[in-house]
Amino acid sequence: MFEAVKIGIVSVSDRASSGIYADQGLPALQDWLTRALHNPITFEARLIADEQATISATLLELVAAGCSLVLTTGGTGPALRDVTPEATLAVAHKEMPGFGEQMRQISLKFVPTAILSRQVAVIRDQCLIVNLPGQPKAIAETLEGLKSADGAQLVPGIFAAVPYCIDLIGGPYLETHEAVCKAFRPKQAQRPART
Repeated sequence: MFEAVKIGIVSVSDRASSGIYADQGLPALQDWLTRALHNPITFEARLIADEQATISATLLELVAAGCSLVLTTGGTGPALRDVTPEATLAVAHKEMPGFGEQMRQISLKFVPTAILSRQVAVIRDQCLIVNLPGQPKAIAETLEGLKSADGAQLVPGIFAAVPYCIDLIGGPYLETHEAVCKAFRPKQAQRPART
C-alpha cells in the first residue's frame, strides 16, 4: 500500500478569487500531482486574494490540517500586489533557497523574465511549502524540469527533490510515476520498489 498524503494547493489571485475569470492554477496543480504520484492524495484546495495576511493564515491553516506539502501558485512577481513570498516567509521555520534558485534556472530556459520571479520554499513544522509560478504551463515545467525529445532529463525539476525533503521532515513516503518525475533519494533512504 502506498502511504496516503494530504496536500494543500493554493491559488493566489485577486481576479480569480473575485470571479472575474476562472482559476487555472488549482486544476493545473491537482492534475499534475495526480499524474506524478502513486500515493492516494487528499487535496485541500484554496482560492484566495493577494492579501499577505490571508495568504499567511491560509498556509498556517493547511499546516495545522496535516498537509505534508503545500504548493502555491501566483503572486510571486514584482508587482505591488504580489506578496506570496513575503506571506510564505512570515510562517517559515526554515528557508529552503535551493527550490527558488532551481525554479528560476528552469524558467530561464523559456523566458528571460524568469529573473523577475521571487518564488521561495520553506518548512513549517512537518510541512514543505513551495511557491510556484502562476501559469499552468510554467507550473508543469518547474515541477518536471526539461526533457529532450526522446524523454531524457536535461534539467531536473524541483519535484525530484520533494519526496526526500518530506522524508527528512517526518512526512509520508512519496512515490512518483517515473515517466512524469523521477524522485531522487540516496540509496540508504530508498524503500524497495513496488511491482
